[in-house]
Amino acid sequence: MRHLILTSLVLAGCTGLAPAAPLHITTERSPPSSMLGADGVVTGRETDKVREIMARTGTAYRIDLLPWKRAYTMAQRQPQTCVYSTSRTPEREALFKWVGPTDEAEWQLWGKPDHAFPLRNLDDARKLRIGTYLGDARDDYLRRHGFHVDAVANDQVNPQKVLLNRIDLWAVSARNGSPGPSQVAWADKLAPLLVFNRVKVYLACNPSVPDELIARLNAAVAEMRRDGTMTRLERKYEHWVQPK
Repeated sequence: MRHLILTSLVLAGCTGLAPAAPLHITTERSPPSSMLGADGVVTGRETDKVREIMARTGTAYRIDLLPWKRAYTMAQRQPQTCVYSTSRTPEREALFKWVGPTDEAEWQLWGKPDHAFPLRNLDDARKLRIGTYLGDARDDYLRRHGFHVDAVANDQVNPQKVLLNRIDLWAVSARNGSPGPSQVAWADKLAPLLVFNRVKVYLACNPSVPDELIARLNAAVAEMRRDGTMTRLERKYEHWVQPK
Protein backbone atom coordinates (compact mmCIF):
# COMPACT_ATOMS: atom_id res chain seq x y z
CA MET A 1 0.00 0.00 0.00
CA ARG A 2 2.83 2.42 0.91
CA HIS A 3 4.45 1.61 -2.43
CA LEU A 4 1.22 2.40 -4.29
CA ILE A 5 0.77 5.69 -2.45
CA LEU A 6 4.39 6.70 -3.13
CA THR A 7 4.08 5.83 -6.80
CA SER A 8 0.89 7.89 -7.08
CA LEU A 9 2.55 10.91 -5.49
CA VAL A 10 5.53 10.67 -7.84
CA LEU A 11 3.26 10.45 -10.88
CA ALA A 12 1.21 13.37 -9.68
CA GLY A 13 4.33 15.40 -9.12
CA CYS A 14 5.61 14.59 -12.60
CA THR A 15 2.29 15.62 -14.12
CA GLY A 16 2.35 18.92 -12.28
CA LEU A 17 5.87 19.65 -13.51
CA ALA A 18 5.18 18.72 -17.10
CA PRO A 19 6.00 21.76 -19.28
CA ALA A 20 3.27 23.31 -21.40
CA ALA A 21 3.59 22.97 -25.16
CA PRO A 22 5.90 25.67 -26.57
CA LEU A 23 4.21 28.70 -28.07
CA HIS A 24 4.34 28.93 -31.84
CA ILE A 25 4.78 32.64 -32.53
CA THR A 26 4.24 33.95 -36.05
CA THR A 27 4.99 37.30 -37.63
CA GLU A 28 5.60 38.94 -40.98
CA ARG A 29 8.61 40.58 -42.57
CA SER A 30 8.18 44.23 -41.60
CA PRO A 31 11.58 45.90 -41.02
CA PRO A 32 12.69 47.07 -38.54
CA SER A 33 9.90 45.51 -36.46
CA SER A 34 10.42 41.93 -37.61
CA MET A 35 12.90 40.61 -40.16
CA LEU A 36 15.53 37.97 -40.80
CA GLY A 37 18.98 38.76 -39.51
CA ALA A 38 22.18 37.90 -41.37
CA ASP A 39 22.29 34.63 -39.43
CA GLY A 40 18.79 33.66 -40.59
CA VAL A 41 17.27 34.27 -37.14
CA VAL A 42 14.16 36.45 -36.81
CA THR A 43 15.10 39.77 -35.22
CA GLY A 44 13.86 43.37 -35.08
CA ARG A 45 12.42 45.88 -32.63
CA GLU A 46 9.14 44.11 -31.83
CA THR A 47 10.82 40.71 -32.10
CA ASP A 48 13.32 41.71 -29.43
CA LYS A 49 10.44 42.73 -27.16
CA VAL A 50 8.66 39.41 -27.70
CA ARG A 51 11.85 37.44 -27.01
CA GLU A 52 12.39 39.39 -23.78
CA ILE A 53 8.80 38.72 -22.68
CA MET A 54 9.32 35.00 -23.26
CA ALA A 55 12.68 35.00 -21.47
CA ARG A 56 11.29 36.75 -18.37
CA THR A 57 8.47 34.24 -18.06
CA GLY A 58 10.53 31.17 -18.91
CA THR A 59 8.19 30.40 -21.82
CA ALA A 60 9.36 27.97 -24.49
CA TYR A 61 8.62 29.23 -28.00
CA ARG A 62 9.65 29.42 -31.62
CA ILE A 63 9.17 32.29 -34.09
CA ASP A 64 8.35 31.85 -37.78
CA LEU A 65 8.41 34.64 -40.37
CA LEU A 66 5.48 34.19 -42.77
CA PRO A 67 3.24 36.17 -45.12
CA TRP A 68 0.93 38.22 -42.88
CA LYS A 69 -2.36 36.56 -43.83
CA ARG A 70 -0.94 33.11 -43.11
CA ALA A 71 0.68 34.24 -39.85
CA TYR A 72 -2.56 35.82 -38.67
CA THR A 73 -4.77 32.90 -39.73
CA MET A 74 -2.53 30.38 -37.96
CA ALA A 75 -2.89 32.28 -34.68
CA GLN A 76 -6.65 32.30 -35.14
CA ARG A 77 -6.95 28.59 -35.84
CA GLN A 78 -4.05 26.72 -34.25
CA PRO A 79 -3.74 26.05 -30.50
CA GLN A 80 -0.77 27.53 -28.64
CA THR A 81 -0.12 30.02 -31.45
CA CYS A 82 0.34 33.80 -31.25
CA VAL A 83 1.01 36.50 -33.83
CA TYR A 84 2.65 39.95 -33.68
CA SER A 85 2.46 42.88 -34.29
CA THR A 86 -1.36 42.77 -34.32
CA SER A 87 -3.57 45.85 -34.23
CA ARG A 88 -6.17 45.48 -31.48
CA THR A 89 -9.51 46.52 -32.94
CA PRO A 90 -13.09 46.01 -31.71
CA GLU A 91 -13.69 43.50 -34.51
CA ARG A 92 -10.74 41.37 -33.37
CA GLU A 93 -11.26 41.69 -29.63
CA ALA A 94 -12.96 38.31 -29.07
CA LEU A 95 -10.74 36.41 -31.50
CA PHE A 96 -7.60 36.42 -29.36
CA LYS A 97 -6.12 36.76 -25.91
CA TRP A 98 -3.96 39.89 -25.88
CA VAL A 99 -0.45 40.53 -24.58
CA GLY A 100 0.72 44.12 -24.54
CA PRO A 101 0.51 46.66 -25.90
CA THR A 102 4.03 46.37 -27.26
CA ASP A 103 3.75 49.49 -29.43
CA GLU A 104 1.43 52.13 -30.89
CA ALA A 105 0.88 53.05 -34.51
CA GLU A 106 -0.78 55.54 -36.81
CA TRP A 107 -2.72 54.51 -39.89
CA GLN A 108 -1.75 56.86 -42.66
CA LEU A 109 -2.63 57.43 -46.30
CA TRP A 110 0.46 57.93 -48.45
CA GLY A 111 0.58 59.30 -51.97
CA LYS A 112 2.43 61.63 -54.28
CA PRO A 113 3.27 64.97 -52.64
CA ASP A 114 1.95 66.80 -55.72
CA HIS A 115 -1.40 64.96 -55.69
CA ALA A 116 -4.25 66.78 -57.42
CA PHE A 117 -7.09 65.83 -55.05
CA PRO A 118 -8.07 67.45 -51.71
CA LEU A 119 -7.43 65.24 -48.67
CA ARG A 120 -8.55 67.05 -45.53
CA ASN A 121 -10.16 64.00 -43.91
CA LEU A 122 -10.77 60.33 -44.64
CA ASP A 123 -14.09 61.00 -46.35
CA ASP A 124 -12.22 62.94 -49.06
CA ALA A 125 -10.64 59.60 -50.07
CA ARG A 126 -13.95 57.85 -50.58
CA LYS A 127 -13.80 57.94 -54.40
CA LEU A 128 -10.08 57.23 -54.61
CA ARG A 129 -8.32 53.90 -55.13
CA ILE A 130 -6.52 52.84 -51.95
CA GLY A 131 -3.85 50.15 -51.97
CA THR A 132 -4.01 47.80 -48.97
CA TYR A 133 -2.38 44.65 -47.66
CA LEU A 134 -4.42 41.44 -47.86
CA GLY A 135 -5.70 40.39 -44.43
CA ASP A 136 -4.47 43.54 -42.72
CA ALA A 137 -6.55 45.53 -40.21
CA ARG A 138 -6.36 48.65 -42.41
CA ASP A 139 -7.80 46.68 -45.32
CA ASP A 140 -10.66 45.40 -43.11
CA TYR A 141 -11.34 48.87 -41.72
CA LEU A 142 -11.51 50.60 -45.10
CA ARG A 143 -13.66 47.83 -46.63
CA ARG A 144 -16.15 47.99 -43.77
CA HIS A 145 -16.44 51.74 -44.22
CA GLY A 146 -17.17 51.44 -47.93
CA PHE A 147 -13.88 52.61 -49.44
CA HIS A 148 -12.53 51.42 -52.78
CA VAL A 149 -9.58 49.20 -51.82
CA ASP A 150 -7.17 47.25 -53.99
CA ALA A 151 -5.54 44.58 -51.80
CA VAL A 152 -2.25 42.84 -52.60
CA ALA A 153 -0.40 39.93 -50.99
CA ASN A 154 2.88 41.90 -50.81
CA ASP A 155 2.54 45.38 -49.32
CA GLN A 156 5.75 46.58 -50.96
CA VAL A 157 3.98 46.44 -54.35
CA ASN A 158 1.75 49.35 -53.32
CA PRO A 159 4.27 52.22 -53.58
CA GLN A 160 5.11 51.19 -57.14
CA LYS A 161 1.38 51.07 -57.93
CA VAL A 162 0.99 54.63 -56.67
CA LEU A 163 3.90 55.82 -58.83
CA LEU A 164 2.40 54.07 -61.85
CA ASN A 165 -1.03 55.67 -61.15
CA ARG A 166 -2.66 52.26 -60.71
CA ILE A 167 -3.87 53.40 -57.27
CA ASP A 168 -4.20 56.87 -55.76
CA LEU A 169 -3.20 56.15 -52.17
CA TRP A 170 -1.43 53.57 -50.04
CA ALA A 171 -2.72 52.67 -46.54
CA VAL A 172 0.33 52.50 -44.26
CA SER A 173 0.91 51.72 -40.58
CA ALA A 174 3.74 53.69 -38.97
CA ARG A 175 4.95 54.04 -35.40
CA ASN A 176 3.69 57.23 -33.74
CA GLY A 177 6.19 59.99 -34.43
CA SER A 178 8.28 57.95 -36.87
CA PRO A 179 8.91 58.97 -40.50
CA GLY A 180 7.17 55.79 -41.66
CA PRO A 181 8.34 53.33 -44.29
CA SER A 182 11.11 54.31 -46.66
CA GLN A 183 12.93 52.65 -49.50
CA VAL A 184 15.59 54.11 -51.75
CA ALA A 185 13.49 53.47 -54.89
CA TRP A 186 10.70 55.84 -53.81
CA ALA A 187 11.96 57.65 -50.71
CA ASP A 188 11.48 61.15 -52.18
CA LYS A 189 8.49 60.33 -54.35
CA LEU A 190 5.82 59.44 -51.76
CA ALA A 191 4.79 61.10 -48.51
CA PRO A 192 2.18 60.76 -45.74
CA LEU A 193 -0.89 62.83 -46.63
CA LEU A 194 -3.35 61.98 -43.84
CA VAL A 195 -3.51 60.17 -40.47
CA PHE A 196 -6.86 58.40 -40.31
CA ASN A 197 -6.59 56.23 -37.17
CA ARG A 198 -4.40 55.44 -34.18
CA VAL A 199 -4.12 51.95 -32.72
CA LYS A 200 -2.15 49.91 -30.20
CA VAL A 201 -0.44 46.71 -31.30
CA TYR A 202 -0.09 43.45 -29.38
CA LEU A 203 1.01 39.87 -29.35
CA ALA A 204 -2.34 38.23 -30.14
CA CYS A 205 -2.74 34.66 -28.90
CA ASN A 206 -5.12 31.85 -29.77
CA PRO A 207 -7.83 31.42 -27.07
CA SER A 208 -6.32 28.02 -26.21
CA VAL A 209 -3.33 29.71 -24.54
CA PRO A 210 -3.96 29.42 -20.77
CA ASP A 211 -5.16 32.52 -18.94
CA GLU A 212 -2.44 32.03 -16.34
CA LEU A 213 0.26 32.27 -19.02
CA ILE A 214 -1.37 35.32 -20.60
CA ALA A 215 -1.37 36.98 -17.17
CA ARG A 216 2.33 36.24 -16.68
CA LEU A 217 3.20 37.53 -20.15
CA ASN A 218 1.28 40.76 -19.49
CA ALA A 219 3.01 41.13 -16.13
CA ALA A 220 6.35 40.88 -17.96
CA VAL A 221 5.25 43.64 -20.37
CA ALA A 222 4.34 45.89 -17.43
CA GLU A 223 7.68 45.17 -15.76
CA MET A 224 9.56 45.96 -19.00
CA ARG A 225 7.83 49.33 -19.14
CA ARG A 226 8.67 50.10 -15.50
CA ASP A 227 12.36 49.17 -15.75
CA GLY A 228 12.96 50.94 -19.08
CA THR A 229 13.50 47.82 -21.20
CA MET A 230 10.81 48.79 -23.73
CA THR A 231 12.44 52.18 -24.27
CA ARG A 232 15.91 50.63 -24.53
CA LEU A 233 14.82 48.15 -27.18
CA GLU A 234 13.07 50.89 -29.16
CA ARG A 235 16.15 53.13 -29.09
CA LYS A 236 18.25 50.26 -30.38
CA TYR A 237 16.47 50.61 -33.75
CA GLU A 238 16.04 54.41 -33.82
CA HIS A 239 18.65 54.86 -36.55
CA TRP A 240 18.08 51.60 -38.37
CA VAL A 241 18.49 51.92 -42.14
CA GLN A 242 17.15 49.52 -44.76
CA PRO A 243 20.17 47.75 -46.32
CA LYS A 244 20.60 48.48 -50.00
